[in-house]
Amino acid sequence: MRHVTPLGGAHPPGGTTVLGKRRAVGIAALALATSLVMSACGGADSGGSSGGGGSSDALTLGVIVPPTSFAAANAAWANESPYVQAVYDSLLRESPDAEVEPWLATEWSYDDSKTVLTMTLRDDVTFTDGTEFDADVAAQNILRFKNGTSPNASYLANVSDATAVDPTHLQITLSQPDPALLNYLAQNAGAQESPAAFGTPDEQTTPIGSGPYVLDTDATVVGSTYVFTKNPDYWAPDEQHFDELTINVYDNIQTQVNAVQGGQVDGVNLIDNSANDQVESTGYQLVTHELDWAGLILFDRAGQLAPELGSVQVRQAIAHAVDRDAVLKAANNGLGTVTGQVFGEGNPAFDESLDDTYDYDPAAAKQLLAEAGYPDGFTLQMPQVQIGTTVVYDLLKQYLADVGITVEYTPLPLSQAIPDLLSAKYPASFFVLQQDPTAWQVAQFSIAQGATFNVFHQPDTTVAGLLQTIQTGSQADSDAAAQQLNQYVVDQAWFVPFYRNQGTFAASSDLEVTHQSDNAYPYLQNIQPKS
Repeated sequence: MRHVTPLGGAHPPGGTTVLGKRRAVGIAALALATSLVMSACGGADSGGSSGGGGSSDALTLGVIVPPTSFAAANAAWANESPYVQAVYDSLLRESPDAEVEPWLATEWSYDDSKTVLTMTLRDDVTFTDGTEFDADVAAQNILRFKNGTSPNASYLANVSDATAVDPTHLQITLSQPDPALLNYLAQNAGAQESPAAFGTPDEQTTPIGSGPYVLDTDATVVGSTYVFTKNPDYWAPDEQHFDELTINVYDNIQTQVNAVQGGQVDGVNLIDNSANDQVESTGYQLVTHELDWAGLILFDRAGQLAPELGSVQVRQAIAHAVDRDAVLKAANNGLGTVTGQVFGEGNPAFDESLDDTYDYDPAAAKQLLAEAGYPDGFTLQMPQVQIGTTVVYDLLKQYLADVGITVEYTPLPLSQAIPDLLSAKYPASFFVLQQDPTAWQVAQFSIAQGATFNVFHQPDTTVAGLLQTIQTGSQADSDAAAQQLNQYVVDQAWFVPFYRNQGTFAASSDLEVTHQSDNAYPYLQNIQPKS
């Protein structure tokens, strides 16, 4: 999801450019694993050097999941962003520091109420089927994404309409101001698909965009290997750094390591950090980041499936039951930062003191359970996402058992993790979620009533009031409300974060990679041949 993605940590604004070997404490493999997945071993030879070698001829990337959908209206982001960026242009673009930049839209402005956004669009863009891009097409794509099945459809929840003023001017009307809309339009929410593809039988599998590459459906093996060729008529040829792009799916660390050692992949987001030394020994660079947090999401805060979770004391007990330092060491080789909050460093809501709210205290956990009316504990149903290791799940089960909570796991294939979790089938789950750079974005992703990962869409008047201030207040008032929101969510124990884990992107020595400060996977335009 953006990531969901799932697992990670704190990262100051800015990307990390790797020109040689680097190691840094960062975020997580689990973030990758939980937000996108599928299977595939072998990969095609990229034609690069013995160091893994990306060249101007071909680039082979590794991801952990196949695309949820190739239809722009239903597309996911985070670890699936390479698929989207290969075939689609978005209205805007983000720098590695998440600064919004022109792309299909060259200029934009809001009215005084910040509820009407007017964008000036390029007039020289054509989709690969020959259809011309214009404001009417852009408006249709905006509304289709809002009403589509993308995990990020809620990004456009405040869009009430989108219309073409004329062929080069798009007007988007909001029901209320949205501080993150421009960033969303630089991601999958702004992806532009040819209107000729809308509703066609193969829309989900055969994308028609205006992007730098075209999916070669004949060479593609669905679920395993996706092959793209250069769009010969692309309007921004300087952005086409390779003649061919292949994206292979690797759903466990061993297949990733095998691909690296065999020179079958040029860049891959590693599922965990257990094989970093092996990867580095091949001559690959390690691009590290802390973008996500790993821990428990207590979805069922109203107690619909698990009545016990409706008690804040029970949720606080769970938070006290887990030894975060031990989990980080065992599950991620100590690579990351222990945390107790879902807002990362650099976010206005971040408060370092909140990381120590729930220390490891089994006795306190038992006392809270007793006060909540559960002196003998209870049974909690949770999924066990199959990510190739059970370390976190085993530890979590033991820690909770120590205070009287019996965990019963249901195996959940990684490829089904996102849809199943978002369908409100489980009261709680271990997962990895992104830490966006603004409080508004984090809230819209995991806290607000309509947020993607508020899967029961439970309302909360305190949260609603604070979000109103974040949305419409002055910068000072907004930042103050963001801090109050963080404090409230921690006090209510809606989440039990364990750590911001180090995520690692392994890149061939022939590549120059700049990581994206707000996405689990480097953006495609920032993976280039080393000059």
